[in-house]
Amino acid sequence: MRALERRLNAWWYGDGLASLLLAPLATLFAAVTAVRRGLYRLGWLRAYRASVPVVVIGNLSVGGTGKSPLVAHLATGLPVVVSPERSAGARLLETQGIDLILCDDGLQHYALARDLEVVVIDFARGFGNGRLLPAGPLREGPNRLASVDVVVLNGANEMQADRSAWRGREATIGMQLVPQALRGIGQGSRWQSLDRFVGHPVHAVAGIGHPERFFATLRAAGLTVVEHAFADHHAYSAADFAFADRLPILMTTKDAVKCRSFADERFWELPVGVRLVPEEGRALLDRIDALCRRKE
Repeated sequence: MRALERRLNAWWYGDGLASLLLAPLATLFAAVTAVRRGLYRLGWLRAYRASVPVVVIGNLSVGGTGKSPLVAHLATGLPVVVSPERSAGARLLETQGIDLILCDDGLQHYALARDLEVVVIDFARGFGNGRLLPAGPLREGPNRLASVDVVVLNGANEMQADRSAWRGREATIGMQLVPQALRGIGQGSRWQSLDRFVGHPVHAVAGIGHPERFFATLRAAGLTVVEHAFADHHAYSAADFAFADRLPILMTTKDAVKCRSFADERFWELPVGVRLVPEEGRALLDRIDALCRRKE
């Protein structure tokens, strides 16, 4: 599965022959997507309208862009519902007395009406070859940004003027992911500074949409990385970590939750925080706050 992901990424973020051969299928995918969205817009397919504001944080491309850390940054400590049917999840949350719903990865789930759309883009990778699935990495075309309220550029800062290539209707916000202290997995409450491992080899494990970002973060911190990239959403077992040595094993939060039952003292989770460009980040929070006040 991981080999297939690498091949697809080579096609999608390059412009090879394979991508061109798949272009007719991408045209069909685009047509089906446009018809489906149009049916919801015309009301022929019904969307559920929650009693509280709904903010959807999603992306146009397949694979990791950083949307989940942004959702966690906005919603830490709040009730969480996991449901493939977004409208069912919204109904359950409404029974909890909440005043706002943040939907992680629901941009294309038009069966749930939304009050604010936020799209997160990997600033370094962008939209790849700009084609739709399966010829490229996109679920919807780049022109979809014209109807998106806020665009968040993961990896961009206020000094990068060329970020204007991707603009939301209301705002374009720069965001950085910031590594936090390491947290031990499955062995009680253990914390360790990432600096402790500077200059030392570690196993780096990532089963996320873009593992290379995680590996690059560790290398930038001064660690010597032995890379282990798994397929996105990989279901780990202890056998995946039968390494010939006892080096520390570092992984993302997304991976760590799947390893708690068998993790030993080698296993460490690297949480990441979110840093938004100050003025722009404040504008996003103010916009969400205004939605909540409007429903009062």
